[in-house]
Amino acid sequence: MNRLAQTALLFLLGATLLHAGLTDLYLRYVKAGLRPLVLLAGVVLIATAVATLWYERRRAREQQQHHHHEPRISWLLTLPVLALILVSPPALGSYSAAHTGTALTKPFGFPDLPAGGPLRLGVADYAGRAVYDDGRSLRDRDLKITGFVTLDRSGTPYLVRMGLNCCAADAQPVKIALTGDIPPVLSPDTWLEITGRYTPRRTKDPVNDGPIPYLEVTSARPVPTPSDPYDETWNT
Repeated sequence: MNRLAQTALLFLLGATLLHAGLTDLYLRYVKAGLRPLVLLAGVVLIATAVATLWYERRRAREQQQHHHHEPRISWLLTLPVLALILVSPPALGSYSAAHTGTALTKPFGFPDLPAGGPLRLGVADYAGRAVYDDGRSLRDRDLKITGFVTLDRSGTPYLVRMGLNCCAADAQPVKIALTGDIPPVLSPDTWLEITGRYTPRRTKDPVNDGPIPYLEVTSARPVPTPSDPYDETWNT
């Protein structure tokens, strides 16, 4: 791989990171808090590409050497980078959730919830309070929770959000089982905004026997996939 191809690859990688960091594309790969690092990495790669090109041209002028032609196939290495720019990968969805056990863990604490309603919660927040706080702060309150649908082998519907510790490679699901006024037809990966109430009913994840709380559904409506499909309350 010649210097020019290396420089082009560095520049394309840097441009890809800047494009991802300046849009919501980076949220498909890493958690929202890592955006500054994504942008910084893009700037460093582009600066490295410019410096490499400047150094190579200066060295060629000083040495006046005859360069032999490198195999042109090396330019094919730029194709995966171009694919990252042109194609936005889908977020992890129902298939991953159905084959991975719930990753619900006990939170460090339960901050006070705002008064009034309906109260909007994340999937992980509701599940943590329902399981590890026995729903004390959730009782007799109207709740709104957004997530995507997954079905287990028996057809039981769950509302799910994938949570990130760092990046999409370590994404794990937290699940809420649905009961009550459930829509008669549910398709996996459909995003729903569920309005409902806490119920003490629980079940176990068929994959890893982890605890899954139920939510008593009073209404449900489809919503577009959010710009950040991963659960923002994962680490609370």
